[in-house]
Amino acid sequence: MSSETNRRQFLGAAAPAAAFTILPRHVLGGQGYTAPSDKITLAHIGMGTQGFNELGALLAEPDIQIVAVCDPNADSEDYVEWSKGSIRSRIRQYLDDPNWRESSSGCPGGREVGRYVIDTYYAKQRGQEKFRACAAYEDFRELLEKEKDVDAVKIMTPDHLHATIAIAAMKKGKHVLVHKPLANRMYEARLVIETARKTGVATHLLAYGSGAENGRIAARIKEGVIGPLREIHNWSNRPVWPQYTSIPSDRPPVPKGFNWDLWLGPCLDRPYHPHYTHTVFRGWYDFGGGSMADMGIYSLWPVFTELNLGSPVSAQAWATHHCDIVDGVSRPVRNDWSYPAGCTIRFQFAAQGGLPELELFWYDGGMKPRLPAEVEPPDGQTPAEGILFVGDRGKIIAGFNGQNPRLIAGGKVTSLWPEEQAASQRGRQQQPAGRRGTPVWLPALKGGPPSPGNFLNAAAISDAVCLGTVALRAGRKVLFDSAAMKITNIAEANKYLYREYRPGWEL
Repeated sequence: MSSETNRRQFLGAAAPAAAFTILPRHVLGGQGYTAPSDKITLAHIGMGTQGFNELGALLAEPDIQIVAVCDPNADSEDYVEWSKGSIRSRIRQYLDDPNWRESSSGCPGGREVGRYVIDTYYAKQRGQEKFRACAAYEDFRELLEKEKDVDAVKIMTPDHLHATIAIAAMKKGKHVLVHKPLANRMYEARLVIETARKTGVATHLLAYGSGAENGRIAARIKEGVIGPLREIHNWSNRPVWPQYTSIPSDRPPVPKGFNWDLWLGPCLDRPYHPHYTHTVFRGWYDFGGGSMADMGIYSLWPVFTELNLGSPVSAQAWATHHCDIVDGVSRPVRNDWSYPAGCTIRFQFAAQGGLPELELFWYDGGMKPRLPAEVEPPDGQTPAEGILFVGDRGKIIAGFNGQNPRLIAGGKVTSLWPEEQAASQRGRQQQPAGRRGTPVWLPALKGGPPSPGNFLNAAAISDAVCLGTVALRAGRKVLFDSAAMKITNIAEANKYLYREYRPGWEL
């Protein structure tokens, strides 16, 4: 037998006994079997905290079968989570095993954990079907080379790997789902979009839909409810991870089973440190996209779509700073390696499509706009997250992702929605969390029309997120020529639109 077959038999042996028959998918059959032409075979790339948070919906989808996982980490319990024990509890639900790793206290993750969860879930929930065991790969390039009959990949890696993996998968003819952002460099985001256009594969950016209520608000603005729109203010409680103010100088060993070289991917070499990796990667310019890439795509993408906003013509950022004491002197540090603890970014947009020139303000790290007096809380505590639209004849303020929007006009505060829509609006808000019905991207993967969340529709919001980072790093207002993808007033700032690649990882 080939080494690949031996390896897969070994991997399958770790799953529950009698869980699977290892056979090529084209010869499988039996009661309850769905033909390969109808069931999407999917490779899951990235088995960290968010990967496991979203895994349940994929496992429960009858038209999806996960046949491979990939992660440079094999199996560890050093991940960072949002509440203690949440990932282990979620995995126990998938496994229907309340005692799984009961002696562990850390947060689990890695490809072998993913493989085990998938195999065990399918054995319990699809026991009547016959299918091969899930394969586990360290390197996504090996996966794409060997898993030739995979239909689609879902990319749940740190931001700096999104473009590299997505482009490689699309060039192999695979459909691609990717967590936000498309990339943390504008050149890469545009290359992802262009590759999707050229290859014609189905694509979906997984931030789509979460801020749909903001899109509905934007539709009312187009109707003229607050007159010409002048300003948009969007604030977030991010970051909820450390924003490190110095590059680590100590040299801890690379954990066993973790391929640091593969995790770095296209980024320049540097010594391993846990401050770069699980969850906290978001705070580094090399590896993450900052708070706006984490949350702004959810809240603002529907606004961009509904108002047909193009790319910003400029961006300017104001950020917190830190100081170090050197030789008895305290001085501000010029930090060009990590996102600030908090910032405000102002984007300017040219008049277009019936909209006047307008400004978009992004706030994070505790920065917030001054609210209109009519809706300012008595204690002065602005909600942690929200959005404010300012027009010539009124304003609209809403909570997280457009919740409970209120119209401020003529000195009065009223609900934005007409009474006949209020009941349905409340019903939507009270629906349980989680996926309901067919995923919006699934028909596209099966040959249907493109998903509304396809990569091509994410061009303008991707430009804005990446341009915000350029403004932060440049420390000055940057003027942007979208057609040329060029900063026109600060030549040296153009380097922030690109990445300096390790040899062999160029895009």
